[in-house]
Amino acid sequence: MAGAFGALGGDISALNQNPGGIGVYRSSDLGLTLSLDANRASSSTVTKNETKFNVNNFGYVGAVKLNSTTMPNFNFGFSYSRLNSYDRRYRGIVYDLPTSLTNYIADKAMSQQAVVSDFNSYNSPAQWNQILAYNNYLILPTNNEGTRFAGLGFNGVHGDGEYEMIERGHTDEFSLNIGGNIKNTVYWGIGVGVIDLLNEYSQYYGESLEGTEVYNRPDDATATLVDGNVDFGLVNGQRTTGTGYNFKFGVIVKPVNEFRLGLAFHTPTYYDIKSRYFTALSAQFAPMNSDVYSLNDETPEEVIDYKVRTPWRMVASMAGVIGTKGIISADYEYVANDNIRVEDNVGELDYTTEDIKNYLQPSHIIRLGGEYRINPSWSLRAGYSYQTSSTKDEVQDDQVDVYVSGSSAAYTYDRSTQNITCGFGYHYKNVYFDMAYVHKYAQNNYHLFPGINDLPTVKDKVNFHNNRISATIGFRF
Repeated sequence: MAGAFGALGGDISALNQNPGGIGVYRSSDLGLTLSLDANRASSSTVTKNETKFNVNNFGYVGAVKLNSTTMPNFNFGFSYSRLNSYDRRYRGIVYDLPTSLTNYIADKAMSQQAVVSDFNSYNSPAQWNQILAYNNYLILPTNNEGTRFAGLGFNGVHGDGEYEMIERGHTDEFSLNIGGNIKNTVYWGIGVGVIDLLNEYSQYYGESLEGTEVYNRPDDATATLVDGNVDFGLVNGQRTTGTGYNFKFGVIVKPVNEFRLGLAFHTPTYYDIKSRYFTALSAQFAPMNSDVYSLNDETPEEVIDYKVRTPWRMVASMAGVIGTKGIISADYEYVANDNIRVEDNVGELDYTTEDIKNYLQPSHIIRLGGEYRINPSWSLRAGYSYQTSSTKDEVQDDQVDVYVSGSSAAYTYDRSTQNITCGFGYHYKNVYFDMAYVHKYAQNNYHLFPGINDLPTVKDKVNFHNNRISATIGFRF
């Protein structure tokens, strides 16, 4: 039903959206959900496919009957849920580049007033990509003072770019919920969640440039610039781990049996995060009338610790029961993405807060679902959800300069995300079994590096298709 359970409750997986749903239970419940995911990522030139098995949800709800007409039940439960899976891999080629990453790095070095002496040590204030590019002849000084630089892509240079992103990881939530109902009309719940975060990626970008200028000999004080070709590749790797906690509050109101309203509030998740990252560069130079030579360099691994406060969320829901055969349900979720904050051991990073406000906007999620009961044992279900982009239109239209952390110049964002779902449910006595098919489609813009000097941003479109088959088995007692 596309997750449209905010006003219905009575389902373990729905407690992540509205913990008030735990109050709907009249009996105890033990359930497990498994899924098989077939992922396809398609750039303008390359398609990648992979399949993965996941444990999506596991939980238990205990129902305690009270001898009270005011609150007939007090319920408690715990659950494990995979909130996000970051497993994806995509690759693409951009032909006839309008400019080069080396030009972008040189331009950034000048705008930050870097000088040649900044590139002589890894302890300098210069960015890693500037240090690697300068020390390996990808950006060149153009004046005697060493304050101006040029990349290798200029008039008459022809080049193609290639990129690949390999990403792995997850966000898992372990939650504890309590709740009950008041006169079988108001159902309430409170939840606390502990989050485990793992995200690691290897990001590659390379160029093949023809007709540029390169040094005819490496590491030689008498070397001169001559016409030639160059192939280079830059790899950025990062591994991020973190733990966090959040709270959820929810209520479901049933004024009449045929109609229900739900409302839930999620606090931000407060994370402690550690990131490790490194950068490696390889380049091959082919000077005219000289021997081909190669250079390789890499940075030491860096480790940083910081804190992140994620967006708060609000979920409003309503559902209607049609006789004994049907259910129609709808959720609206608001995600305050511009409320994200980042801190180090001193305090909030004001410049990052300003960037977040410039780049991000609230997301809106609509979930619609329906169920038709064929007979007391079998039900059919279907649903649809749509999530708007968290990125402002000005960023999507390349009207805002985007600052990227680390040595990578690449950044990406989802334009919109849709889910189309269908499935069936079967129960016999105390046992239930559900099957669902979910097709997820997300449009993504991958920026290899921002535009410079009125030249367009170098980017590619990547579309993600995820086909998931989920199976849930549970026991109520």
